[in-house]
Amino acid sequence: MSHNVLIVDDSATIRQMIKRTMVLAGLNVGEVYEASNGIEALAQLNDHEVAVVIVDINMPTMNGIQLLTRMKENARLKDLPIVIASTEGSQQRIEQLETIGAAGYVRKPFQPEKLRDVLTPLLGVTENAAEQDTDASDDLF
Repeated sequence: MSHNVLIVDDSATIRQMIKRTMVLAGLNVGEVYEASNGIEALAQLNDHEVAVVIVDINMPTMNGIQLLTRMKENARLKDLPIVIASTEGSQQRIEQLETIGAAGYVRKPFQPEKLRDVLTPLLGVTENAAEQDTDASDDLF
C-alpha cells in the first residue's frame, strides 16, 4: 500500500527534489501534495489524507514551527508524523522541534540517503529499493 505525502517548502525546486528523492529511494509513496507555506499546508491537510508531512522551517505567511504547533493542537492532525527539512541545524533548534512533536529532521542540503533513512520507518520501502543504485542519485543536489 502506498502512502500519500505532503511537502511544505516555499521553494518549488526543493519540493521537486524531495519528490524525486523519494522515488529514487524506493519509498512507498502514493500521491504527493505540495504547499509553499503553512496556510496552504493546512488547506491541503483539510482536503487530503496523508501519511507524513515534510516541512521547511523558514517560509512566508506561516512558518514550519507555527505549522507544527497548529497541527499538534488539532485532534485530527496531532498524530501525523512531521519531518523537518531545513537549513537550520543547531542542536537547540532540533531539540525544540522534537519537543513540539517533530518525528524526524533532515538538514538541507541533504543527501538522498539521509532523507530515505528518515522517511523509511514512516513510509516503508518498496521491494526493489534494495536493488536500486542510490549512488546515481547523489548528483541531484
